[in-house]
Amino acid sequence: MSRLLFGKMPKFMIEYIMKSKESEEMYLETIYSLKMNKTAVRAVDVAKELKFTKPSVSRGLGLLKDKKFISVAENGTISLTESGRERAKKIYERHVIMTNFFVNIGASIEVAEENACRIEHVISDELFELIKKQLDN
Repeated sequence: MSRLLFGKMPKFMIEYIMKSKESEEMYLETIYSLKMNKTAVRAVDVAKELKFTKPSVSRGLGLLKDKKFISVAENGTISLTESGRERAKKIYERHVIMTNFFVNIGASIEVAEENACRIEHVISDELFELIKKQLDN
């Protein structure tokens, strides 16, 4: 994000906003991905997948719940809301497309995955669409 979007906001605030957005997206993508392979996703599954502590995951899920991206049933099962699912699907698509792009230009799957995981959170829609278009050709 540029200074134009944040005006004269201090650098540490910009970094905090970027990190919190990335963290939020990581949680959503992880829940979405786990849902593809499991019928029931719980906080312990998210913690295991992200290699985070249970208290950290509990806090993260609480923030997602406050933003209405997820709901948590009494039995602990996590569900994505419609807006959560849309956002998670977009993030997941970026991850898959970016990974494929990097593999297509010669990166190993490990390097492609690692870098896609970082870039998916900061790439502009415009640049992402150009990469997607390039892969379609």
